[in-house]
Amino acid sequence: MTSPPITVHQHSSTGGRRVTAHAHGHDEFLGTAFSDHDLVVFLEAAGIPDAETVLDDPRFIEWRGGRAHEWNAG
Repeated sequence: MTSPPITVHQHSSTGGRRVTAHAHGHDEFLGTAFSDHDLVVFLEAAGIPDAETVLDDPRFIEWRGGRAHEWNAG
């Protein structure tokens, strides 16, 4: 099985979570998300249709270093 194309990384010490897209053998930084809404905006900009429907789909999103939809550290 291949890795999901989108990774939501662990919480940053300054707040939010980095979001990267893996394509063509490398990772591209999409932005720092502070909410599900931010994440949806990044996914739509990356060309993922119906972005809201894939937030909990492990085929598309890998949540690392914290629970899904958890935006504040601690």
